[in-house]
Formats: sequence, C-alpha cells, structure tokens
Amino acid sequence: MPEPVAGTIREVFLAFLKLGLTAFGGPVAHLGYFREAFVARRRWIDEAGYADLVALCQFLPGPASSQVGFALGTLRAGSLWGGLAAFAGFTLPSALILVGIAYGAGSGGPILSGLLHGLKLVAVAVVAQAVWGMARTLAPDPTRAGIALGALWLAVLAPTSLGQVGAIGVGAVAGLALCRGAAPAPVGYLAVPLSRRTGVVALALFFGLLAGLPILAVWLPSQGIAVVDAFYRAGALVFGGGHVVLPLLRAGTVDPGWIGAAAFLAGYGAAQAVPGPLFTFAAYLGAILTPPPNGLFGAGLALSAIFLPGLLLVTGALPFWDELRKKPLAQAALRGGNAAVVGLLAAALYDPVWTGAIGNARDVAVAATAFVLLTVGGVAPWIVVGLTALAGLALAG
Repeated sequence: MPEPVAGTIREVFLAFLKLGLTAFGGPVAHLGYFREAFVARRRWIDEAGYADLVALCQFLPGPASSQVGFALGTLRAGSLWGGLAAFAGFTLPSALILVGIAYGAGSGGPILSGLLHGLKLVAVAVVAQAVWGMARTLAPDPTRAGIALGALWLAVLAPTSLGQVGAIGVGAVAGLALCRGAAPAPVGYLAVPLSRRTGVVALALFFGLLAGLPILAVWLPSQGIAVVDAFYRAGALVFGGGHVVLPLLRAGTVDPGWIGAAAFLAGYGAAQAVPGPLFTFAAYLGAILTPPPNGLFGAGLALSAIFLPGLLLVTGALPFWDELRKKPLAQAALRGGNAAVVGLLAAALYDPVWTGAIGNARDVAVAATAFVLLTVGGVAPWIVVGLTALAGLALAG
C-alpha cells in the first residue's frame, strides 16, 4: 500500500460531518458511503487497505462503521486526533437530533402519543429485518444455526445482562470447538501511525474499565458511575452490528427502572430515522434517565461511555491486526460469537420489541407492512419510519 498523504484535522472533521448529516441506512450502508468518499473520490486509502480496516472492525465488538471512520481519520491525519475528529463529525448530527427528540418526548398530548406508537411499530420491523439478514450471513449452516438457537435459549432462560454476555461467551467457545473450517485468506496490508506501546495502553484501558467499573459502582455508589458502567458494558460486548446493542441497553436502563419500556422503544424507533451511527441512541437514553444525571450532561455521558470501548479496541488492535487476523482460532471464535448474537437479537425481537409495541391486529398489519417495505420493497429506512409514524398517528385518531 502506498504511503498515505497526511491531511489536517479540519479536513477530516468536515469530510465526516458531511457523512454524519447524510449517511442513512445503518452500518453496512455507512461502509458503502465511506468507500465511495474515501477510496473512490478522495483516495485517502486504497481498496486493499480499506478492506483490511473493514475486516478489523467486523472482528472487534463495537459499532463497526464508527470504528472504520475512526481508523480512517487516524490514518489520514497521522494521529489519534484525526480519529477523534472523524468520530465527532460522524456522530454529533444524529446525537443532537435524538437529544432534541428526547426533550420533546414528554410533551405533546395525543398527537405525539400516536407518533411515538408508530415509532415503536417500526422498531418491530427494523429488528425483524436485522434478525433475518444477520441469520443468513452469520448463521448460514447447521452448526452456526445451532449456536444461534442455543444463545436464544440462554437469553430466554436468563433474561439479564449477565445472561446475554454469557451467551456471547458460550458462542465464542462453541466456535472454537465447532467452527474451525477454512476461512478466506486475508488480503491487504495496513500500515498505521500507532506504536505497539500505544496499542497495549489502549487495550489495558479497555479491559481495566470493563473489569473495574462494576467494582467501582459497588464500592462508590453513584448514579453517574452506574450509568457509565451500563453504557460502557453495552458498547464493549456488542458483536454483529448496531441493532445487537438493543438487548444490552434495555437490560442496563429499563430493567433497573431508569427508563420506561415505552420511552425506550419510541427512542429506538426514532433512531432509525436519523443519519449516522445507531449507537447515538445512547444520547436519547442519557437525556431522559431518571434519576440524574440526565439532560445534556446525561446524553454526553452515555454517548461517550458507549463509544469509548469500541474506539479503545480499534486503537489497541490496529498495530497488531495484520498478524492477529491470520490466526485460525481467532477466526473460529469470531464465527461462533457472531452466530450467538443472532440468537440474542431474536430474543430481543419478542421482548421488549414485540411485547412493547404490538397491542392488536392493526398494529401487526402496520409492522408487517413496514417489514415488507424494508426487505422486499427496498424502501429507505427513514422513509419507512416516517410512513409508520404517520400510521401510528392515524391509528391513534
């Protein structure tokens, strides 16, 4: 790969801000936007290098598109400041929109109630589409389908955050035992402006916070620490795409009573209508938390906590990725873990998504129509969100 041409932090921020305002469609679509913008047009990186970045971020837990963007910004500017500029530009637009929605969620009467009901119905369609698509790609054979089914049973029998984490861990172990088949040979070579020492520090911070925050929350009771712990854990343990964060966030916010189930689902539906990463749903949740911290401070706290583990992981893995991705055991564990998240998301499709949104046959008809528009009709998600919100308003009328 040719040596990258150094850019400026301002250039990186503005390029990603444009995408943060216009990139609809979820993480897979975002990767397509990135390829068009930074491989085809701006030529910040070549095809092989870009494929390498995508492979790394799909291997790691966290929001894949945001991690790819962070890595691209780091490469372009030659430092982690460039990565942070890319992250800020891509994340802030949707986060600010969702905070605005959170501030309006408590007022508006019957009209807003109908719109919010429509948003809960579209969440049913979106999560069903995610389960369908991920099952075909992440559990395409009997072995991985069995791992997904086992994870579903674990999530149903132990409907807690520990049960969900355990399901992913069991899936990874099952992958080590059962999924050691031949994988495609890795391609490309990636040279990054980060030392191995930087990588080790980032990985140490990732694991230190993952293990230390729950202990700190017990030793030093504080709602702020508990919020950081819940959102950090959700961001650290998500494999397979943005939608998989749903059950982890529900366990961390709805189960302890910080947020009502109806408000949670309405915000998740609204998150489908905005550009940028789905993880900005955390900003909405942070703004409506009870007890405090909430509002703008709560939104910033939750947003920072959910993205931090993914950014630490990609910083830590970049200097070692070219060697690690060739290890058969790592590839096998990843295949098992990815299959397990299909089962977790299937469990979440029923509870809380279906149980929190579907109340009668008309609700089923609206959700089914939205699902068909997304999967068969190929209609853009933001259009389906708008139509379903209007349908919810009509049902309320």
